[in-house]
Amino acid sequence: MNSQSDLAETNRLEAFSDGVFAIAITLLVLELKSPHLEEGERLWPALVNEWPQFAAYLTSFAILGVMWINHHSMFRQIQRADRGLMFLNLFLLLWVTLLPFPTSLFAEHLRHESSNARVAGAVYSATLTLAAIAFSLIWWHVLRRHLVEHTMSAAEVRTSLVRYSFGSVVYAATIGISFISPSATLLIVFLLALYYGFEQLRTRD
Repeated sequence: MNSQSDLAETNRLEAFSDGVFAIAITLLVLELKSPHLEEGERLWPALVNEWPQFAAYLTSFAILGVMWINHHSMFRQIQRADRGLMFLNLFLLLWVTLLPFPTSLFAEHLRHESSNARVAGAVYSATLTLAAIAFSLIWWHVLRRHLVEHTMSAAEVRTSLVRYSFGSVVYAATIGISFISPSATLLIVFLLALYYGFEQLRTRD
């Protein structure tokens, strides 16, 4: 159990995290480029041809947006922050800030089902897997250190950890799926973002 002197309010941690999420989401849109038009080429077909950029942007925006919402929901249940929680939160933000890079990489190669597209998809999926693991580690830590605002039974702890760790397993699976179909990888991670948009972290059934 933590002593009161070892704990701190979560306000600063949440404010810092909010700023990082906001910057990461803003960086995503900066990767959208206007298509280069040859003389006489029409804009609409050129825009359609840039579908990988828009698909990757929308998917990553959905992932970061839902991640931010669930981060907020999680911290509403956390009373205090200890040093371990601060480091684990930084570990999560590491992958949040990195996400614009694999998003751009994936969008650049997604159009062609080539070996480069498969590698880019695997890098994208690996980044999301590590972010999901970081989320699970945060929740496991706050339960282990009794930082939440309520008491949970052992069964409730197991249920919440399994429910919240589901994404880590799916994201890890998409690393392999990327080497079969990069487009399928993007679709799966988008659907997983929708799932977590509705499947909020619940600690009590």
